[in-house]
Amino acid sequence: MRTNGPLALIFHTIFVVVMLAPIVVVCLVAFTPEGYLSLPTTSFSLRWFRTIANYPEFVHAFWVSLGLGALSSLVALLFAVPAALAIARYQFRGRDVLAALFLSPLMIPHVVLGIAFLRFFTSIGIGGSFAGLLVAHVVVVFPFALRLTLAAATGMDRSVEMAAVSLGAGDWTLFRRVTLPLILPGVISGWALAFIQSFDDLTMTVFLAAPGTETLPVRMFLYIQDNIDPLVTSVSASVIAITMTALILLDRFYGLDRVLAGKSDPGR
Repeated sequence: MRTNGPLALIFHTIFVVVMLAPIVVVCLVAFTPEGYLSLPTTSFSLRWFRTIANYPEFVHAFWVSLGLGALSSLVALLFAVPAALAIARYQFRGRDVLAALFLSPLMIPHVVLGIAFLRFFTSIGIGGSFAGLLVAHVVVVFPFALRLTLAAATGMDRSVEMAAVSLGAGDWTLFRRVTLPLILPGVISGWALAFIQSFDDLTMTVFLAAPGTETLPVRMFLYIQDNIDPLVTSVSASVIAITMTALILLDRFYGLDRVLAGKSDPGR
């Protein structure tokens, strides 16, 4: 087996340190008892975690982000699965143009999308609503769901489908019992990446969110415009802890390789 050389190990170490350092610093600052951003801190305290309870708008924004991310990812998948199957299986006029159109939100800066959606939603009367926010997020996360579903559909062994058809399976039975299970790792991976993208989006959402539909990144952005204290770091540390717990449970019961890389694991 080929092993990494010293330069590769040094590079990997530096890469990991650079990636993790901001997260570690934020978590350490979240435990400071001081009323300002302090590191190193004199001692550790849960003061700023308890302070979150005094700002219910953070909790409300978290649930809005969670619901918006889950719903927009699900809606994106409802369109991504048939689109991926059509692009992967059929040769038709305009196929490449259609694929490029579906992936085009990846190439447009989110600030441009935010301004465009704000102008359009205001003109049709849904500006500042959850419905408008949902539509915008579906458009933005759709390419992520499509790419991974398309990769799974392209690499699928169609001989299993042919065997099912030869045994008399109908279209719906074929999709439900054969096609969907075969592309399921790609579908779940697409949903996970789409959810992360939706949950984390600030640049576009800040143009569309209104009081009552603020997401957590927007609420944190608005808070730090007027306040400089460790409350935002405690909110960030809480989200990091929730994310790590979810990833550990996901890896335990399903496998991160299957979710994030679309790898199948027959042993599970």
